Amino acid sequence: MHAATRRAIFRRLREANPTPTTELLYGSPFELLVAVMLSAHTTDRSVNAATRQLFPVANTPAAIAALGVEGVKPYIRAVGLYNTKSKNLVGLAQALLERHGGEIPCERAALEALPGVGRKTASIILNMVFGHSEVAVDTHIFRVANRTGLAPGRTPREVEDALVAGTPPEFLKDAHHWLILHGRYVCVARAPKCPSCILRDLCEYPHKTRAAARRRVGVGTAIRRSGKRVRRAARG
Repeated sequence: MHAATRRAIFRRLREANPTPTTELLYGSPFELLVAVMLSAHTTDRSVNAATRQLFPVANTPAAIAALGVEGVKPYIRAVGLYNTKSKNLVGLAQALLERHGGEIPCERAALEALPGVGRKTASIILNMVFGHSEVAVDTHIFRVANRTGLAPGRTPREVEDALVAGTPPEFLKDAHHWLILHGRYVCVARAPKCPSCILRDLCEYPHKTRAAARRRVGVGTAIRRSGKRVRRAARG
């Protein structure tokens, strides 16, 4: 894809949504970290339902650690893989207390050393909490980047590297949010909404969804419909 086309894509995404952000609910860096960690293989809606119950009870590393694994489980049962995530969440809280004084570290290596935190989660925290121009690649972004031709890659890391290298600097900070929202609501996995997509003419996807054909009404059908309207009017 030509650099000018990539710039045009991000310009349109920015015009449509000047201040994109996550759909996860949070009120502090730690709450964001917890929500992002819980969101793996789970919808944001399920995570928000769980954290609405959890955060009023425990929203700090000390409070989560005090709950313990069995204490956390009832609050996050709606989240996929909640048994594993409960262990990771308590381990994460304990590690923050023991290694970082309960604060969120600002280095990638330190973040990825925390239980349950991988590259994607670390990238989101670095971007949203510390203002780094990181792009976290999930399934939505992986699909959009490959389908549109914006940043083709065989793996999430290849797509991430291509996006970081090819995205104009002024768009890089918000690229993750624009692309994930586009993939979640427009460039969906099945039957992408190409007819209404603001990037349709810039997208290189060769199998775009066609607009639904308008039904043609035959003369006989039109006459019958007209007759019914006349009879209803006469009875009125």
